[in-house]
Amino acid sequence: MNGQKCCKDRHNCGPTKILPANHNPVAAAVTSHRHQIVGKNRGEESLTKSGRAFSSTAPQINNKTYLWARYNEMKRLVHDLIPPGVCNLLNPSTIYANNEVNLEEVDIYGFDYDYTLALYSSALDEMIYNKAREFLVQHYKYPEEISKYDYIPNFAARGLHYDIQKGLLMKIDAFHYIQLGTVYRGLKPVPDDEVMKLYGGSNHVPLHQVSGFYGKGPKMKQFMDVFSIPEMTLLAAANDYFISNDIEYDPEHLYKDVSDAIGMVHIKGYMYKWIMQDLEKYILRGDETYAVLHRLASQGKKLFLITNSPFSFVDKGMKYMVGKEWRDFFDVVIVQADKPHFFNDCIKPFRRLDSNGDLQWDRIKTLEKGQIYKQGNLVDFLKLTGWRGSKVFYFGDHLYSDLADLMLRHGWRTGAIVPELEMETKVVNTDQYAQGLTWLQALTGLLERMQMYRDPESKKVLQEWLKEREEAVTKNLFNPHFGSIFRTCHNPTYFSRRLCRFSDLYMASISCLLNYDLSYTFYPRRTPLQHEAPLWMDQLCTGSLDIERKAC
Repeated sequence: MNGQKCCKDRHNCGPTKILPANHNPVAAAVTSHRHQIVGKNRGEESLTKSGRAFSSTAPQINNKTYLWARYNEMKRLVHDLIPPGVCNLLNPSTIYANNEVNLEEVDIYGFDYDYTLALYSSALDEMIYNKAREFLVQHYKYPEEISKYDYIPNFAARGLHYDIQKGLLMKIDAFHYIQLGTVYRGLKPVPDDEVMKLYGGSNHVPLHQVSGFYGKGPKMKQFMDVFSIPEMTLLAAANDYFISNDIEYDPEHLYKDVSDAIGMVHIKGYMYKWIMQDLEKYILRGDETYAVLHRLASQGKKLFLITNSPFSFVDKGMKYMVGKEWRDFFDVVIVQADKPHFFNDCIKPFRRLDSNGDLQWDRIKTLEKGQIYKQGNLVDFLKLTGWRGSKVFYFGDHLYSDLADLMLRHGWRTGAIVPELEMETKVVNTDQYAQGLTWLQALTGLLERMQMYRDPESKKVLQEWLKEREEAVTKNLFNPHFGSIFRTCHNPTYFSRRLCRFSDLYMASISCLLNYDLSYTFYPRRTPLQHEAPLWMDQLCTGSLDIERKAC
């Protein structure tokens, strides 16, 4: 059959196969290789037929030569699969689904304010950093030389962890492993071997022991919102000063003082004042916010706002983006809500504010359209509105403070705003990224399949491949210090895992909603589990597919 000679015992004994027109060289290589006997050279194979032993008379091929031949074959195949210019596929305005969501079933849309309705320019980060640095020096009496440390744009990235006791900033993956090469003490990377020693010979961190549910703990803190970028940068700069000048200090005290200094920028109202004084400089794409709210309201959707920011600040920003009558869009407006406590405590009652923003003393029995409310709690909110379950959709940028409790405890739909998606999408759309990622998958498959070759020369080849695999990752295409916020070398980040757990949808901004009809259904892609078998490059290389049977 198919040009093959078959013995009486139904075994193939003569490789005179006629190759089909759609012959796949990778599949063929896998198929032929699956007949090899582990631990023996190809020239030393013996076949047993009808009780008689035969030694192969085929010319022996050096294992090293064979491995590099497979490597080069795979290189050519990857290049042919991803031709230049084919990779510009992702739209940065796409909404991505972690869970199936039918917008037709959603009647009520809720929003956070900062980095959700209002997106801010990067100029704000530097202002927050500079003012907190000033507090650190003048209020907490830190050395004046720290003032010489200017803000470093793009040094830190959202989702990083900070070891409070050791003074280390790092990226951790979804399985609680530190990504080696992304650990910084001050502004300098910590060598991998030193990281291993610091954590008891392993790069695994038992986060459940050192950090609470909301990313805060006695030993480890995860920075989850965009506002935390200046704080991480100031921590790195202050640590760097003490280390560079060989000055003894306690990293725990430094962490607390920097955290307090950053807090003072918010508590004392500096950030609010800067933005209100120059709305055009700091607020981005306000016209898109207006378009989203207008579209939702015009189609009969109820809208509400729950924010931690004060009314005077929100009022000025909304008037700039939406207009003087912005409150007409919203059925309920709640300011200074003190999230996440608003969502998980029942302590603070609602207070009403008058048109001047002054507190009123009346008991709140209903939440009325056109009124402004302060504080409160979700239990009372649910009682007074009757808005429950999956007909409510809330959007925010902080996975813990905005989204976690709403999804896990109350069954609301949740949407995460991730501004970094725009930049990361641009990188993913490049030929360099697509080629690099595809080759990384192929190389991983080769390593898995060829690890059976254990002679000294083969081991050297495999070590070269392992080294290339670690260096082939695309970290430098994103943040040069910490890489993508979504991936470590080969795993999702801790941030990415939380993003998938706490949000039904995620997007770069709420303006992405303008690209979809309000009866649109979002379907998550069936990303493969490890035991499922899509036609991926690494599956072809590892022999996980039943190619031999299908090819026949």
